[in-house]
Amino acid sequence: MSTAPALDPAHTALLVMDYQPAILAVVPAGEDRNALLGRVAGAIADVRVNGGTIAYVRVGFTEADWDAIPASNKSFAPLAHHRAMHHEDPATAVHERLAPQEGDIVVRKVRYGGMSTTDLDQQLRERGITTLVVSGISTGGVVLSTVIDAADRDYRLYVLSDGVADPDTEVHDVLLHRVFPSRAHIIDTTELRALLRAD
Repeated sequence: MSTAPALDPAHTALLVMDYQPAILAVVPAGEDRNALLGRVAGAIADVRVNGGTIAYVRVGFTEADWDAIPASNKSFAPLAHHRAMHHEDPATAVHERLAPQEGDIVVRKVRYGGMSTTDLDQQLRERGITTLVVSGISTGGVVLSTVIDAADRDYRLYVLSDGVADPDTEVHDVLLHRVFPSRAHIIDTTELRALLRAD
């Protein structure tokens, strides 16, 4: 059983970040990817049924976004150069197995973090959200950036160890075991279900 504090669903949001076909491509196809999607779909269902909030973060660019990326940005300048990840491309939509429903938060970002180029923080605070459960691809990208940012904004944080993935397993393991624990409770999707129902 987890030693993490129980969750109050009324003040909790599950972040589902970068679960887009173009980004899921970094996760090995077949059973690994299917299992990951299944676990996150289950987490979404658990949070929904307990009255929590689901917040989706996706990356996608307009022409203006590409034009605004300076050559000095090592990560995003190549995307701008190749006009990759257009916001209307189906490959940048939230994966159909995790599709948003009416009333969910959905934001589009143009950098790694889920909050730095969106109004996600504002939308969460307007709903009284103080606790975030984090899932996303990749652990060293959106998850790392968002966890550090959200910790600085004083959210209580939980990282879903089996709801995050990274093409570099060493980076993934170091972050989950050495970096994130100073900022977040590390739980898995089974523990999430129990913590949502704990009194």
